[in-house]
Amino acid sequence: MEETMKKTQGEGGDKEILYSKAIKAGKRIYYLDVKKNLKNDLFLAITESKKIQSKDGSQSSFEKHKIFLYKEDFDKFMDGMNEVIGFIKKNNYTTMSEAKSGFTEKEDENLDGDIKLNIDF
Repeated sequence: MEETMKKTQGEGGDKEILYSKAIKAGKRIYYLDVKKNLKNDLFLAITESKKIQSKDGSQSSFEKHKIFLYKEDFDKFMDGMNEVIGFIKKNNYTTMSEAKSGFTEKEDENLDGDIKLNIDF
């Protein structure tokens, strides 16, 4: 993982990057950039960059997606991220049908006729 401090100016002069961290994950790279706008407010710019190969393999390009996260939203965003990541870690579904049904194949093999509910709130 790379950590850098750089200062660049964008078109409007409001793209000053104060701190940047790159996270390499397979074919993707996630950039977490702390920037300052014209009012000197800090915000987080999250960029996903994915390498795309042409069908014939002769050219490659990068597809980028950006999210801007402002400091007044940090707590709510992190609460939501922690909740979603916790759900994924707890359930670790292997198929979408398991996720939609709320149970695994082993639980579905209940052949004794009893109705069993496992509901988490």
